[in-house]
Amino acid sequence: MTDTKTSLTNKTYDEIKIGDSATLTRKLTKQDIQLFATVTGDMNPAHLDESYAKTDIFHQIVGHGMWTASMFSVLLGMQLPGPGTLYLGQTLKFLKPVHLGSTITASVKVLKKDDEHKHITFETLCTNEDGEHVLEGEALVLAPSKTIRWDALPLPEVQIKTQAHNHETWLLDKASSLKPLRVAVVHPVDMFSLEGAIEAAKAGIIDPVLIGPEGKIRKIAAENDLDLASYRIIPTLHSHAAAALAVKLANEGEIDALMKGKLHTDELMEAVVDKNIGLRTGRRMSHVFVLDVPSYPKPLFLTDAAINIKPDLMEKKDIVQNAIDLFMALGLGSPKVAILSAVEMVTEKIPSTLDATALCKMAQRGQITGALVDGPLAFDNAISKESAEIKGIVSDVAGDADILVVPDIESGNMLYKELRYFSGAQGAGIVLGAKVPIILTSRAGDAESRVASSALALLYARRRPS
Repeated sequence: MTDTKTSLTNKTYDEIKIGDSATLTRKLTKQDIQLFATVTGDMNPAHLDESYAKTDIFHQIVGHGMWTASMFSVLLGMQLPGPGTLYLGQTLKFLKPVHLGSTITASVKVLKKDDEHKHITFETLCTNEDGEHVLEGEALVLAPSKTIRWDALPLPEVQIKTQAHNHETWLLDKASSLKPLRVAVVHPVDMFSLEGAIEAAKAGIIDPVLIGPEGKIRKIAAENDLDLASYRIIPTLHSHAAAALAVKLANEGEIDALMKGKLHTDELMEAVVDKNIGLRTGRRMSHVFVLDVPSYPKPLFLTDAAINIKPDLMEKKDIVQNAIDLFMALGLGSPKVAILSAVEMVTEKIPSTLDATALCKMAQRGQITGALVDGPLAFDNAISKESAEIKGIVSDVAGDADILVVPDIESGNMLYKELRYFSGAQGAGIVLGAKVPIILTSRAGDAESRVASSALALLYARRRPS
């Protein structure tokens, strides 16, 4: 991008006359508030949370008022007198609150000049869109004696990354009152999987059984200062053997869940889906992410982005029902389920729109239960009320979805990673539809995501619909 330069020229003390003035108008946006709080370190919720600020006029006047007062510095330093001005003092009187969305006009006007010291006193005033005075005061400056010209570069582009909503903490709080799960941790021969299992155990969520090459497990523990004294280790030669043994223990009722360690998902799931010794039920297995997306106001469920490559209609039915069952097991009530496609209109040229239509009819006829289901919906109108309204979509799900059901693993995997890396989404994930829940995270997933996924598995195992 080519920088566009703006030339700034000041007015010297001798050029300025009594009554000279300058104005600046700006609208207070959410990003302005966030940036001001970040720069100043003022994280008072009365300034950042508009719903709270409306109940605390004093803090709102001071917090947003200080943003308003900063406009005087811009005027004096860039317009009148301009470059070379030294700000010596400022009085402020806050008169009315400044709300998010207010349009503020700041003005400075020369009141008097001190020829001996080259000082100028300015009247400083801010008014809102209704012409009401919100801020008054006086500024004292040392005006420049020589003409100065500056080439001012555009301000840098700044992106605000909001913090997560602590949905993972909420999961841990809900799980803390339940009896821990006996979990087979399959091939935990890296720091993330081993530490994740130990942290989940310390949190009282799981009672781990570590299955894999004992030498490698102990080596990783020693390298990362992890104490294994409290945990059972069942040695196996390699990851295939660890997966097979974990499945065997689940079938025998010795464990309540599986946790993936450092091995490929296909390798673990091969043992899980084995027709003779696996953990199959009458339900199709599927994966559900529970995501904390900073820009979305509630937990967002995403399925299936990890197991089913190109599910058919009846497989999608089970995928939807698995996600609904998990949502309800978490005590969240009845979810709003959006069946995603590329468009919101039904067309035979896009098969996923036909599947979405059929799934909605299944929900109406009781083949899918416990949720409000709608589709096809494009991603934007599934999560944005504004987008849904623009496209004329009348739906209780559109713009307020709890669960997103993707057409296939390609779209789901890409959507998850886009949310993860572009939006800073954090999440937990488990596989449902087997005899026991399977804690399935990326091999690169950190310990925190494994602990949250363990909490998901515990809540589901103890509260799943009968």
